[in-house]
Amino acid sequence: MLIDFKDEDFENKIKNEELSVIQFSASWCAPCKQLKPVMEKLSEDYKDRANFYITDIENDGINTGSAAGIRGVPTVIVYKRGQEVSRKVGGVPEAHMRNFLKENLYQ
Repeated sequence: MLIDFKDEDFENKIKNEELSVIQFSASWCAPCKQLKPVMEKLSEDYKDRANFYITDIENDGINTGSAAGIRGVPTVIVYKRGQEVSRKVGGVPEAHMRNFLKENLYQ
């Protein structure tokens, strides 16, 4: 399940979770809309490894997106206790995102 993320969640949740995955998106972004159902599916597949979030960089995630240096959407970032582990920028097929998550959630 993708959880709606707000900036305050970074301090309250992300910094305290072993692994977190955030999809940074924008309402006008077509690739973001295409990636969302993929991330929904993968969040179910990997729910035992990490919590999955989604946020709009122009709304609820504006400060977190800015702090992370988001330059393009969609961007998916894996965090370990609030520290960035890796990121994937752009709309990618499910197989590529699955491989990215496997590489970063099972280290």
